[in-house]
Amino acid sequence: MSEIRLTINGHERGFAGVNPHTRLLDFLRDQGLTGAKEGCAEGECGACAVLVARPDGDDRTRWTSVNACLPPAVAFDGQEVVTAEGLGTAPGPRGPGQLHPVQREMATRGGSQCGYCTPGFVCAMAAEYYRPERTPSDDTHGEKSGTEVQGEEHSAAHECGPNGFDLHSLSGNLCRCTGYRPIRDAAYALGEPEETDLLRRRQEQPAPKPSYTRIDTATTRFVRPATLDELFNHLDEAPDVRLVAGATDLGVEVNIRHVRPPLVLAVDRLDELRTLNVSDDHIEIGAALSLSEVERGLAGRVPLLDQLFPQFASRLIRNAATFGGNLGTGSPIGDSAPVLLALDTSVVLASKGKEREVPLAEYYTGYRESVRRPDEIIRALRIPLPLANHAAFYKIAKRRFDDISSVAVAIAIQIDDAASITSARIGLGGVAATPIRAREVEETLIGQPWTRETAVNAAAVMAQQGTPIDDMRASSRYRSAMLEQSLLKFWAQEQPAQAQEVSR
Repeated sequence: MSEIRLTINGHERGFAGVNPHTRLLDFLRDQGLTGAKEGCAEGECGACAVLVARPDGDDRTRWTSVNACLPPAVAFDGQEVVTAEGLGTAPGPRGPGQLHPVQREMATRGGSQCGYCTPGFVCAMAAEYYRPERTPSDDTHGEKSGTEVQGEEHSAAHECGPNGFDLHSLSGNLCRCTGYRPIRDAAYALGEPEETDLLRRRQEQPAPKPSYTRIDTATTRFVRPATLDELFNHLDEAPDVRLVAGATDLGVEVNIRHVRPPLVLAVDRLDELRTLNVSDDHIEIGAALSLSEVERGLAGRVPLLDQLFPQFASRLIRNAATFGGNLGTGSPIGDSAPVLLALDTSVVLASKGKEREVPLAEYYTGYRESVRRPDEIIRALRIPLPLANHAAFYKIAKRRFDDISSVAVAIAIQIDDAASITSARIGLGGVAATPIRAREVEETLIGQPWTRETAVNAAAVMAQQGTPIDDMRASSRYRSAMLEQSLLKFWAQEQPAQAQEVSR
């Protein structure tokens, strides 16, 4: 097997004989870096979190927290990783080492008890500590919750301390001991990184470039192609080739179902899949951009996506997961598909020398099946402009954050000055074998006045959409009821101004 090179805690080293399916977590622990732990092996607990150097434009680096339990170690060939052990300074002949500010605040404020989850919390907290946009708040009460965070539009899901620390950057980290308040206190006590801070200074330099990687074993190959054409050349080399970007889905299959694809192709660093362009008539989002990158790049241009982002898994997952991957898995409960359906999104499918654009509403043909051919990849998504002037996303789950949907509903309607509905698009997840458009409801709404009577009539049709089933997350009856209630909730939130005056 070929050698991979990886910078760990500031030291570049070469490693030979790394299996393509060895997780980054196991690889690091084999090197004696045992701070990162395995808790769930599904990216839900954060005990395995580490920092990775990712591009922040062409000439800067952003320290990004990710789950080490999901991606393969070989995917980090040529990259830089920092573990909890690498944040502080190690003891040496001149005396004891020094704690990193995050580690010091966690210790001082009682943020660690049994310690199992602490290294993961520390790494996720460090990523937020170094976030360039983090600025102190002028909120005299010391905590900010609402739509304005660091001068950007965000969901009310964001809660920021007086130091600008977004508490939801830790939403993917679980702790059974502390009750979280000491951890929050530690986060809110952090100041600004000092000028001499090595990790801060590293951010002022470009991130590592992607490395061409090829690792072969008797049963498995991992390839990071250098170009898109090279990727297409590999697509027909194995019957079960798997494309991987953030590995947030494949990693779970490897860990839990013991899946071992014979060929894994890494697409996350291909420039052609990392576009983000806004034109007069559409927004194009590259399939390999992480959701966090899309969120920063769009900067509030698509309010419906801003409602989706905080409810899509956790920050650790969003730092790795992609729209291309979420749609490519074909899951009927993926959170992005209903929103993208409501936005009338198209999927750009690319093959060697060719591209075609398919409406997302026509993309899925059955359970985890689509019109994409074996020689094609999802290159990008296109959202037409202008956007509807009223939109909302409702995720019904057992937990408010970091959970799988029982039902997901995205609604986007255009209401003219006469309070009449001129267009309507509604995307649904969790109520059929694929994500679906609620076309009967849309037809019921279009051309009607936006009144309570219209909403009630449409809600009754909404309750009949899809083919919901009974499973461990919800009953079919409950799912149908949530469909109906979501439209009534939408009416209550988006009723015309004159109706709001009457209701007061």
